[in-house]
This record gives sequence, structure tokens and C-alpha cells, in this order.
Amino acid sequence: MQLVVGRIGRAHGIKGEVTVEVRTDEPELRLGPGAVLATDPAATGPLTIAAGRVHSGRLMLRFEGVSDRTGAEALRNTLLIADVDPEELPEGEDEYYDHQLMDLDVVLADGTEVGRITEISHLASQDLFIVEREDGTEVMIPFVEEIVTEIDLEKQRAVIDPPPGLIDDQAEIASSREADDSREADEDSREDGDA
Repeated sequence: MQLVVGRIGRAHGIKGEVTVEVRTDEPELRLGPGAVLATDPAATGPLTIAAGRVHSGRLMLRFEGVSDRTGAEALRNTLLIADVDPEELPEGEDEYYDHQLMDLDVVLADGTEVGRITEISHLASQDLFIVEREDGTEVMIPFVEEIVTEIDLEKQRAVIDPPPGLIDDQAEIASSREADDSREADEDSREDGDA
């Protein structure tokens, strides 16, 4: 099975080094020196990591055969893809690979169905489940402990406890109703004051 583990960013310096947006929880395993990675677009690779280091909080990599800034710039926006055994599990207890989470049913604690995970979006601050509902609409669920309370791979489901307004528009309706009520109360008090 192939997993995207990074995306090549800008060239850094003049010796072929590039910045890498890490998309794996195990960069030391997947993006270490000697690792051979497939690429998207495929014509760019495979790429073998010659060296790596962290600079100002960013991962920098140098690939075999890329020794100058021009070669490094040509790799920009290339996705780095690692071959992973589908039976392999992450080391951490509450960690999952994307392929384990895809197509899980998303339900509330009481069993109410919300939808199915169709995509996982990796943002800088957190990961998001893109959940397709039965009616074809999508809802984004932050993959944080406070909201996603349980992942049950055996039952193929993710249990969520969403705050008001995350998967429905109750919060919006309540706030607009309150605004209407307070406007009416203001108008009533002005009318009483005018009398």
C-alpha cells in the first residue's frame, strides 16, 4: 500500500536542499536517509533521501542526484510516497494511518448516523475528517480528542460528540432567533418609552 508522507516545498540554499511539508507521524522512519520514495508526478521519482535535518522547525531533505538549487526547484510540489505494509499499525496507541480511517461510519454516541469518512485533510493546526452525509452534503469534523471520542476499527466506526452547530445549524438558528427576540424587546421598550 502506498501512503503520501510528504510534499516538497521550496529549495533551500544552493546545494539541492528542499523544505518538506511532513504528512506522516513517523518522519524519522519514512523520511530518513536511505529511504527510497515514489513520487507524484511519477516521472520525478523515485527519489532516494541522501540527508535530512531540521532547520527552524522545518524538515530539510537532500536527494541523491540533486545537487543544486535548479534541481531542487524542479521538485517543488512533488508528493513523496512510501510503500507501507497494509497490516502495519502506527506505534502510538491512539494513532492511525489514513487508510485505516477512510470509509469509517461516523456516528453520535447514541448511535445516530452522521455519514462516512471520504477524505482526511491534514492542516497545520489539526486534521479534519471530511464526512459525506446520506444526502450527499459534506461536513468537516476536527480530528481532536474532545470531538472524536472513539475510533473502533473492528466495528468500522468513529464516534463523535460534536459541539452545537458543527454537524447541524442549531447554533446558527438559536443565535439568529435570540437576535430577533432582543431586537423585538428593544423595539417594545422604545415604544413603551415613547408613550
